[in-house]
Amino acid sequence: MHRAPVWRAVTALAVIAISSILALVSPPRLGLDLRGGTQLVFETRDSPTVKADSAATDRALDVLRQRADALGVVDPTLVRSGERRIIVELPGVLDPRQAAEVIGRTAQLAFHPVLGGDGNARDENGGQLRLGPAAITGDGITDAVEQNDPQRGPGWWVSIDFRDAAAWQWMSGAAACEPAGDPKRRIAIVLDDEVISSPPLDPSIPCRTGIPGGSADITGSFTYDEARDLAVLIKGGALPVPLSLVEQRTVGPTLGAAAIDASAKAAVAGLALTAAFIVAVYRMSGLLSTIALACYGLISYAALVAMGATFTLPGLAGFVLAIGMAIDANVLVFERAREEYAQGRGRGLKTALDRGFRNAWSAIADSNVTTLIAAGLLFWLASGPVKGFGVTLAVGVLASLVSAMLITRVLTQAVIGRVGPRLSGLGSPGAVRIWLTRRNPQLMKARKLWLAIAGALVAVAVAGLLARGLNFGVEFTGGRLVEFATAKPLSADAAGQAVSRAGFPSAVVQASGDGVTVRAGRLGLDDVARIEQELEREAGEVTKRSEEFVGPSLGQELRRNALVALGVAVAMQLAYLAVRFRWTFGAAAVLALLVDVTVVAGLFAWLGKPVDGIFLAAMLTIVGYSVNDKVVVFDRVRELWSTRGPFVTAVNSAILQTMPRTVNTGLGALFILVALMAFGGDSLRDFALALVTGIVTGTLSSAFVAGPLAVWLARFDQKPPPGPPVKRRRVSGAVV
Repeated sequence: MHRAPVWRAVTALAVIAISSILALVSPPRLGLDLRGGTQLVFETRDSPTVKADSAATDRALDVLRQRADALGVVDPTLVRSGERRIIVELPGVLDPRQAAEVIGRTAQLAFHPVLGGDGNARDENGGQLRLGPAAITGDGITDAVEQNDPQRGPGWWVSIDFRDAAAWQWMSGAAACEPAGDPKRRIAIVLDDEVISSPPLDPSIPCRTGIPGGSADITGSFTYDEARDLAVLIKGGALPVPLSLVEQRTVGPTLGAAAIDASAKAAVAGLALTAAFIVAVYRMSGLLSTIALACYGLISYAALVAMGATFTLPGLAGFVLAIGMAIDANVLVFERAREEYAQGRGRGLKTALDRGFRNAWSAIADSNVTTLIAAGLLFWLASGPVKGFGVTLAVGVLASLVSAMLITRVLTQAVIGRVGPRLSGLGSPGAVRIWLTRRNPQLMKARKLWLAIAGALVAVAVAGLLARGLNFGVEFTGGRLVEFATAKPLSADAAGQAVSRAGFPSAVVQASGDGVTVRAGRLGLDDVARIEQELEREAGEVTKRSEEFVGPSLGQELRRNALVALGVAVAMQLAYLAVRFRWTFGAAAVLALLVDVTVVAGLFAWLGKPVDGIFLAAMLTIVGYSVNDKVVVFDRVRELWSTRGPFVTAVNSAILQTMPRTVNTGLGALFILVALMAFGGDSLRDFALALVTGIVTGTLSSAFVAGPLAVWLARFDQKPPPGPPVKRRRVSGAVV
């Protein structure tokens, strides 16, 4: 008994020390949406001779890695995702056309003898050539490098070294036997079925002797970039299977820096508001929990950098949001300790605090499991940067448990008992609890009214979904979304006319301030360049802030995954609650959860807000938060049912007793979200709007939807009420 606080203190110090070291020595790994660059997602396809399985994809990955290294990209990242997909991240590369053409080109290189000048192949000058079978393929080349020499004249060429010098000497020797000026004296170099060079052999090369040494130069008046790209393709070798680009994201470095700055401001503002609120409500206990909250930030950050996790913009939003969620466990403990002290079950504040930690653990564990389910589904089914949100949210939940149940406990146990009840913040039930105790409202008497109001809200939301529909983003529909920054503000009409002149009258164009966003289903990289030129005529200098492309097949897959994620989340929450409590509790919580989700979706339909991966992250977070809130209520219902008479009375009492926790936790999260809405960009504002709506409706539905539904469903549950908890008595002295 007496050693437990000591060991807790030692463990807490060790955790803080290790986290501090990791935070100092491990640099954060920023995603491309924060540091700028291009992300490409390729999907391998079956060829007539090779099946695109995991082995073929791995071989293609090796080729792409050689090309990325040869391009000179600093710290490129290439990983296989699933059996057929390859994710390529190129920091600092802001031209997706060059990246996609060089990195993902099939690059089937071959050297062909020329059989005459009357064939179907066109040479580099537009002439006709008839080619023979390939004599040397890309596998027969060991190296390729771009070169230039002012003494040989302007322009660049590509120098090639052959693996089989004898094959090249025989091929060049056979062509040298033809007379000068005859097309047969040329050797055609073909890349992806296109003749890129067909130089004639020099007259000095003797017949059948050929060019010794196993090397040759590809000439063609290349620019430096053309020569370098060709050398990269040749040296990298041919891909074993064809690749298709299914997703592409490009973010400028200034946008990433602005996102980091906005997230930092939101974190500081949110933490300051939450700290001020929690100290005002819980005084000394709140101050100590604020210190633990700062440690929570350190622990979660250290865990993320130690894992090598990539920080993305949604991930930073999750990190900021988890600050508000981390206070939930502290609020549960402090409210429970207030109850224990007010009921006189302990002999002082310290005993009440110990009982608060012990009795709140069940609700804390249940509520955090539901959030972890949502985070796991995000990581499993989401795409791109949204996966970072799932990782950050999961790490934040685990770190908040360490913060509340270990660090806060050590700090409060060291201080509480040495200060008076008023200063401790635990001696008074609190203004909300005092008001509820004095009024004792019988909320369940009007349960039919509450359900009718909820039904009306759902009807309005469904009407919006049917009348307006959801504005699915590029991530779910496929297409390309490009955001431009303009030197001077441009109206939506002027921007739309510029995009129409570029050849896309049906594109969705939005203009706000100094930014223009263009979205279209079939928009190529060259088309984006034309749109940029037309916008420059209207608004002066135009720079591309970000670009996102999702292929139609991937868009359908992501949309399907989003529906699966929401369905699985609801099903898993129902299963967990049914096992943890009883099926009527689980059904009531999930039905109330569906009300919350429908209201949020309906609001976005009426407002025309985009529904994308960020929205999916918000919805799954709402699922976790909403069920979290209802778990706390039903955990108290289970505790009171056996001692407070009828079930409806137990539900009413549980709602009133847990309302202080609900209000305080909700306000803590809302402070963070208000900060995100104030400092975040457009996508984070929509994310915060969805969460604010979800938290408000989730808090209200716990009392006015889940409670009445549980009372109504209780008639179908024949299981008896739980018995009172068995308390073990401590016996001192000898046993006779």
